[in-house]
Amino acid sequence: MFRQSSFRKSSASLATASLAIVAITSQTAAGGRTLECYEPVRRPALYDTVYEDVMVSPGGQIVDYDPPIYGTSESLEQIAPPRVAYEVVPAVTRTVYHTVKVDDGGYAWEWRIIRGRKVLCKVWRKARYARVAETVIVEPERVRRVVLPAEYEGVAREVLVRPERRRIAEIPPSYRTVARRVVVREGSTRWRRVHIPRHCPD
Repeated sequence: MFRQSSFRKSSASLATASLAIVAITSQTAAGGRTLECYEPVRRPALYDTVYEDVMVSPGGQIVDYDPPIYGTSESLEQIAPPRVAYEVVPAVTRTVYHTVKVDDGGYAWEWRIIRGRKVLCKVWRKARYARVAETVIVEPERVRRVVLPAEYEGVAREVLVRPERRRIAEIPPSYRTVARRVVVREGSTRWRRVHIPRHCPD
């Protein structure tokens, strides 16, 4: 605020002095006598270089992921425990052959045709025998106790060999130094009275 006010005051003074010079010049050009003379004195603006760090990258994280690794494990597992069972053993049989009398024989009456005549005759018949097969039991049916051993079976299972792994790498933010010119003091103009022999008196 102070610099702007000073600049405005300088500008106002400059404008006033300019009007005065124009008036003097007009009078001189018109043959008037010069009373005072002024020349502008310019003070350039003063700059300086300021260095500051600006963020190029905000940084972050990089996640490196390794998936889990699985394998196969085979083992022998029991699928049935030892147990006792009972089974029926059938009877043992065999076939036996023997001769039996099927007819006692003796006298009998029967019709016969003799020389064209039908006559009833008394005849003698012998006893008749036949061979008969018979199934006999050698060993009777029985129940037998049977001990059954345990039963095993190979089983394959999926097992975890190595769990998943995550590695997090922190990336810090990166900065860069840049130069920037700033105004330390603004330029200004002031009027200085000058003495020019035979033109501008003291």
